[in-house]
Amino acid sequence: MAEPTEAAPGPTLLRRSPLAHLDERMRAATVTGARGVALTEWPFITMLNLRVDPASEAAARIEQTLGTPLPRQCGHTTAAGAHTVAWLGPDEWLVFSQAESNVTYAELREALDGDPGSVVDVSANRTTLELTGPAARQVLEKGCPLDLHPRSFGPGRAVSTTVGPIPVLLWQVDGQADGAPTYRLLPRASFADYLARWLIDAMSEYRAPEIP
Repeated sequence: MAEPTEAAPGPTLLRRSPLAHLDERMRAATVTGARGVALTEWPFITMLNLRVDPASEAAARIEQTLGTPLPRQCGHTTAAGAHTVAWLGPDEWLVFSQAESNVTYAELREALDGDPGSVVDVSANRTTLELTGPAARQVLEKGCPLDLHPRSFGPGRAVSTTVGPIPVLLWQVDGQADGAPTYRLLPRASFADYLARWLIDAMSEYRAPEIP
């Protein structure tokens, strides 16, 4: 009788994040101290693009499924449990979830119940870079046209913009009470390498003492 052969690894085990090859360089770029800043990748986050009329019964069912209202204004996000929803347009949202993409996708498709609208799994379309530390805002300000001062851009804000030449969804996920805000940048996977290298270069000056 032939020896049993080991099963081939599934697609989940074989997948590789867009920035796996830069993991060590991002760690090495970390700056500590009062001018500290760090860059990491959060790969394989569930992301679903949602289109639906916000005034429809389908939207109400989707809100019940997600446990949170769909945000109605540019830059706004809402969250409940495993889900966060970012506004992309008057009838378009990006749903982030800690749940498996196939589970969340099935739940939202069921909530649509055949009414006009769409749910598309775009988890592989983007990756997520997290930039945090006392100097994180200053790093972004080198190449982002937004006013990132806390008076204009704070926790829970997420907007489509550019950082350097790269289009991203920029999301501030926490406050600045400790002087170390956290931002998540979502570029297309094909642009992630350029953006990561741009950020690593922008971070490098903070290793030196601040010039008075």
